[in-house]
Amino acid sequence: MCGIIGYTGSEEVKNVLLDALELLEYRGYDSAGIAIKNDATQETNVYKCAGRVSDLRAICEKKRILSTCGIGHIRWATHGGVTDANAHPHRQGQVTLVHNGIVENYKDLINSYDMQDMLKSETDSEVVASLINHYYKGKPHEALKKAVRKLKGTFALVVMFDDQPGVIYAVRNVSPIVATICEEGAMLASDLTALCRFTNEYFVVPEYHILELHKDKIVLTDFEGNLVEPEFMEVDWELNSAGKAGYPFYMEKEIMEQPDAIRTTIESYIKDGMPDFSEAGVPDDIFTKCERICIVACGTARHAGLVAQALVKRIVHMHIDVEMASEFMYTDPVVDEKTLVIAVSQSGETIDTLEALKYAKKQGSTCLSIINVKGSSIARESDYVLYTAAGPEIAVASTKAYTTQLSVFYLLVAKMAYLRGIFGIEEVKSFIDALERVPDTVTKMLAKKREVHVIAKELSNIKEVKSRGADIVLFIKEELAVDLDPSYKVVTLPDIEDYFMVFPASVALQLLAYYVSSDKGFDVDKPRNLAKVVTVE
Repeated sequence: MCGIIGYTGSEEVKNVLLDALELLEYRGYDSAGIAIKNDATQETNVYKCAGRVSDLRAICEKKRILSTCGIGHIRWATHGGVTDANAHPHRQGQVTLVHNGIVENYKDLINSYDMQDMLKSETDSEVVASLINHYYKGKPHEALKKAVRKLKGTFALVVMFDDQPGVIYAVRNVSPIVATICEEGAMLASDLTALCRFTNEYFVVPEYHILELHKDKIVLTDFEGNLVEPEFMEVDWELNSAGKAGYPFYMEKEIMEQPDAIRTTIESYIKDGMPDFSEAGVPDDIFTKCERICIVACGTARHAGLVAQALVKRIVHMHIDVEMASEFMYTDPVVDEKTLVIAVSQSGETIDTLEALKYAKKQGSTCLSIINVKGSSIARESDYVLYTAAGPEIAVASTKAYTTQLSVFYLLVAKMAYLRGIFGIEEVKSFIDALERVPDTVTKMLAKKREVHVIAKELSNIKEVKSRGADIVLFIKEELAVDLDPSYKVVTLPDIEDYFMVFPASVALQLLAYYVSSDKGFDVDKPRNLAKVVTVE
């Protein structure tokens, strides 16, 4: 998976691209690059390198760049190793391109079009650039359509043509592209996060449509040449919400944002003290007609599903499975019209979860998704969607996305318990009342962050591991923290009903992980060899 940005407008493009790539760096950070069309000469210059955006920024600062149109890319290697040559953008003839996705038949294309001697990299992406250039005869739409019809796989392609000044073209299949137009110009990206600085309105580029970005307009057409009106959506995030807000790392900022994120999420689905999904268009009968539940997710989202599994078994007494989305289709899953499939994804673009969802729908299952991004691929594929209010989450380690997903699951369990006659009204209201106290409980836990930091400073393996055992760090409810062994290092967790202890306990462990990592001088937001969003299979 990779991050993509494109901009044409009135602002100096270098900083627009570099700032956006830093926000997209959680999608991969093997290499980075930008391609900029010089306003005066109309020459396209490419600057790229293996490494982080900070390395690319250092290169660009040495260059005198006068331009208001360009594209950028942050890479997580799939085809080809981590080298300067394999970094995007790629140029072939009159075509400069960035790509997210995997082209499965790239080797066949190399042979069919005799590209062996012209390619400078090992990537499938440069093959696509060469293919588009092969078909380009001065008509961008025709070249893009002809090339795309030859591709097998997933792709988000963003292209500049040498003789089309100030214009950026894009087309996609599965891999996401969002776009917008604002006072500063027209933009596109692989992720809404990169657009937050400029606007809270955006649209998702439909598959197999060609998008043109001009400095003062956008043009969207289908493959038959018909003009298509973009369907703009509005996001509730503040325009500056993707910044660090004075924190040294995004992870700490996002940990501290959890009380508000949880509160906003649950308030949108509670009415008169009862769980209510009517405004989201989710009917009650999907929770009563199903005979089993199957949760599909990856990574942290799957862990949220495991908590939900424990709750459903304990409270609703219903059969429920939690499946690793990447393995789902290969295990002959038993899902049918009597199965409620719940897909969970922060970005809504996790390709394995998306494909698992599509499979379940083909089997007749009702599909509900828990997502953070409106209009994302999984949201559009689902029958019903419940959105969290986590806002942008930049750090690779998930914090507020996880706890807001948990919050929605707690609401779902309460709803199912009521509709199935397990909870009466008073029991449901008591459960929801406890859930509404979670943000305050998390706030109390966050107030202990210095206490956790002190313990984190003493957690190195050399100090901890002793010849006959390790030191004990105990996270325990306040009401139980009595008559403890004085040798224990103790962090007390705010008292709340046992069902809900996962919230303060998770936050405490998030803080511990954060401080252990930051005190060692690691890049907390970008752990080595780990990216956040998997958008390729």
